[in-house]
Amino acid sequence: MEHGQPLLESLSQHFGFASFRPGQSQTISQLLAGHASLAIFPTGSGKSLCYQLSALHLPHLTLVVSPLLALMQDQVLFLQSKNIGAATLDSSQSTQQSQAVMQGVRSGEIKILMVSVERFKNERFREFIRQINVSMMVVDEAHCISEWGHNFRPDYLKLPDYRKELNIPLVLLLTATATKKVKLDMAKRFDILPQHIVQTGFYRPNLDLSIMSVSEHDKLPQLLQLVRAQRGAGIVYVTLQQQAEQVAKQLKASGINASAYHAGLKDDLRTTVQQQFMANQIQVVVATIAFGMGVDKADIRFVIHHDLPKSIENYSQEIGRAGRDGELAKCTVLANLDGVATVENFVYGDTPERSGIEYVVAQGLQEQVNGKWEIQELPLSKASNIRILALKTLLVQLEILGAISAKYAYYADFRFKFVTIESKLLSQFDSTRQAFLKQIFAHTQFKKVWGTVDMQSLVQSGADRQRAVAALDYLHQQGLIELESKRMVQVYGVNQQVLSQPELVDNLYHYFKDKEQAELKRISSMLRFFELSKCLSANLAYYFDDSQVPSSCGHCSVCRGQVAKLTQSNVRQMPDDDALRAYVFAMQKHLRQGDITISKDTIIRFLAGVTTPFISQYKLKQLPGFACCEGLRFMQIADKVNQLALGV
Repeated sequence: MEHGQPLLESLSQHFGFASFRPGQSQTISQLLAGHASLAIFPTGSGKSLCYQLSALHLPHLTLVVSPLLALMQDQVLFLQSKNIGAATLDSSQSTQQSQAVMQGVRSGEIKILMVSVERFKNERFREFIRQINVSMMVVDEAHCISEWGHNFRPDYLKLPDYRKELNIPLVLLLTATATKKVKLDMAKRFDILPQHIVQTGFYRPNLDLSIMSVSEHDKLPQLLQLVRAQRGAGIVYVTLQQQAEQVAKQLKASGINASAYHAGLKDDLRTTVQQQFMANQIQVVVATIAFGMGVDKADIRFVIHHDLPKSIENYSQEIGRAGRDGELAKCTVLANLDGVATVENFVYGDTPERSGIEYVVAQGLQEQVNGKWEIQELPLSKASNIRILALKTLLVQLEILGAISAKYAYYADFRFKFVTIESKLLSQFDSTRQAFLKQIFAHTQFKKVWGTVDMQSLVQSGADRQRAVAALDYLHQQGLIELESKRMVQVYGVNQQVLSQPELVDNLYHYFKDKEQAELKRISSMLRFFELSKCLSANLAYYFDDSQVPSSCGHCSVCRGQVAKLTQSNVRQMPDDDALRAYVFAMQKHLRQGDITISKDTIIRFLAGVTTPFISQYKLKQLPGFACCEGLRFMQIADKVNQLALGV
């Protein structure tokens, strides 16, 4: 299919649009000509259409990797409303729903399948998708691929390998927020040529940007004044879950129809809040960053940052949810320096201790059998005291250094029950397949109705594990058994020579410390941006490698002559030395009952109120003194701990 008129006709026929937005036609034409592409468009400017229209003109399945379930479900509903075959495979589905989706993919009825990146770890999914011809892989929020991106997700690093493994000829990367460094990193990983990077203007003339220097005491009156001055829906962003509840309560008490939204709420309540907001039954959602990516509401009239965002990239994404209909939308930050310590301490909490890295490396050497190391992430996270995201990053770094290599993932536990009697099931197969199925059933331990497959003994008896999984899946798809699987195990090949290098742990620790410093610099860059004396809109565009903008937009607080100077309104006091000693000694006494020693880093995190697997596991949050230094900067707390020789 050529670009130009035929594409316009297809656009009109399937989507009812008379013309393309900037960048869409070029991206689609490149894809249909067989060129892997990267599209960087502002939030709300029609990135999704690039794969949606392309998919209709490609011969086989388009596989879309998306980071958020709500986003996938919204996209699928939109496509289905246009009579386009689309579906998700996700954890919220019943067995019957998943089976129906897979059957629709096999038959070609489903042209677009949306999955999370974690789905690729599922050996049953990979076995299924290997059997399908896939024309194109689409990676949404593709900046997650880059280690230099603000939302780096280690699992995304494996997508180039999955693409090769599944022999997918075409790839499209989509993002709204990519600096020059991130853009080039993404393109390199997927062999995308410079001429196939499509970047439209970042500048959005309908967004009015304001930075207001406001003390904590004055935030609520200022917030109320801003919300009351607005007609239409808006989002108020806060840092912490309890703040979302508190601010929403304050807005409600002042007669504003507001609700809180954060990751700590139950799924059904979060869904209800989002649906009510979409239907204009709630005017204001007070939310953590858990809210927004899956919200495609065109008429959001304002976004207010009650607290500092985490970075310029986060700020850009969050204000990008406003004014997608092209009408005026106001984006305001109520800024001071009080929240800087909280944002910084999140970063420190993600940096593993050297002892934790040492533990993971030692486990790899000790637990490997015949060059293979099997891990489950949650138990390893607890044992090493490394947060899950940081642990995933550590494992990816070990892969990059050649110390380990990801082989496959599998479910440790498979259990099933017969839907039809065993003899009738077996009678449907020839003698060779019957013998293999009998072998599986012989290594299944039944308790009443459900049986658990003893995979270890089955493999030891000579059966091929992959064939056994495929057979169980087939029986499940045919409705002959009900199959459940759980406890994901990651299997890595181990290069003992590299993994036992004396400098490895130090190199990894320095990698994380460098990453920590880069994140802290990102926060500093954001603070400098908020205090700029030159146009905010122009400088935001420059940050994302777009110089095609007016030097003065005329609709930001700086262009109106209001340059912000951020101050600290509440100077937090360090608890006195005796109190700190008492808190730490009480914690050490609590842990000594289990013969557990504590590191200096954990003491600092405990006082700062930063949660780690260790702090959660031993219920340290319930002890007096937890978060007694919250609001103080991490290094200030570290200096005091060193001065008092706590934890020595």
